[in-house]
Amino acid sequence: MLTRALVDLAPLRTSPPFRRLWLGRVFSGFGAQMTLVAVMFQVWEQTRSTVWTGAVGLAQAVPVIAFGLFAGSLVDRVDRRKFALVTTAGQAGCSVLLAVQGFLVNVPVLAVLALVAAQSCFVAGGGPVARTFVPRLLPPGQLPAGLALNRIAFQGAMLLGPAVGGLVLGRFGVGGCYVVDALTFGMAFYGLVGLPEMLPGGEPSRPGLGGVLDGLAFLVRTPVVRGALLTDLAATVLSMPISLFPLVNAERFDGDPRTLGLFLSAVAAGGVVASVFSGTFTRRPRPGRVMLAGSAGWGAALAGFGLAPGAWPALACLVVAGAADTVSVVSRGALVQLATPDALLGRVAAAEQIVGQAGPDVGNLRGGLVAGATSGAFALVSGGLLCIAAVVAVGAATPGLRRFVPPAH
Repeated sequence: MLTRALVDLAPLRTSPPFRRLWLGRVFSGFGAQMTLVAVMFQVWEQTRSTVWTGAVGLAQAVPVIAFGLFAGSLVDRVDRRKFALVTTAGQAGCSVLLAVQGFLVNVPVLAVLALVAAQSCFVAGGGPVARTFVPRLLPPGQLPAGLALNRIAFQGAMLLGPAVGGLVLGRFGVGGCYVVDALTFGMAFYGLVGLPEMLPGGEPSRPGLGGVLDGLAFLVRTPVVRGALLTDLAATVLSMPISLFPLVNAERFDGDPRTLGLFLSAVAAGGVVASVFSGTFTRRPRPGRVMLAGSAGWGAALAGFGLAPGAWPALACLVVAGAADTVSVVSRGALVQLATPDALLGRVAAAEQIVGQAGPDVGNLRGGLVAGATSGAFALVSGGLLCIAAVVAVGAATPGLRRFVPPAH
């Protein structure tokens, strides 16, 4: 029983290409987190302005949102393996340039942001194409387990990357962090070069805007995929809590910086625990129901965080929220990829990436505005309850989402 509850390692055992791809993801994700820390530190040291550090997020998000759908359309027209090699080479090149400027002096902050934005242009294409590989490398029954393993790689990078980045910053400066990131792309290339040819199945995407519109039309007319993305928006736009952490810490925990630091760690810890025991939900036959339950659990846990009477109950609620988020993310990814024809997978993956990029930003803005008019606790509780209501509404309006069963082959 315990073995079935733990993360399913079958994709790593049975698919050497997936195993190499996963190892590349582990190392490149770790490097990316170190670079994020280095960029934020460098921009802050040069400007001492939260406006400029906020601009780092803008430089990352705008290219993904602006070019993501067009990049997804291109993914559905070309050999995806070659496209991934090009986008990875572009990201690696930007990391090398960041490393070079990291060892120089008096580099304008706009130049740093320009390199971050250029790298994000390649991410706009690299993100969607990476999501098309797992359905081609694994049978449908192993797809949720493969996505859970990818989630572990992401969360491991989130936990360790910033901490190691801080140590490298203290010893070697920002240039050292950028060098480590550039070197990790060697493993990313290792994961890609062993892949077979990855031509899209079915009819290739139309060029330009026509292909983008075809992808959007599929999203609109396919209730399962549409419902999955709407559920993600309900969870992020209505109840994203990150922007509220400093205020809640000041309102209820005397502004103790140790408590504030534990908030994000608690969310990550919950995600890691859920990933380790992902066999409890990746083996279930109806991923739509699992996704809806995970999203509702996220909202309920955040409402509980807003009402928690002390620090330990509050942290426990955040651990539950992190676990519920992982359940929802993994199940949604499996649902979307299994319900989307291969010929459209790049465009749908691009839409999913945009939702994942924009939703949290809008949700943090919503939380800040509501808290400014009321309080941090009210923003959390109201957001959590709205999230639950929206998830219930999506589930009720989309019976196919609840009933969806992955294909046997």
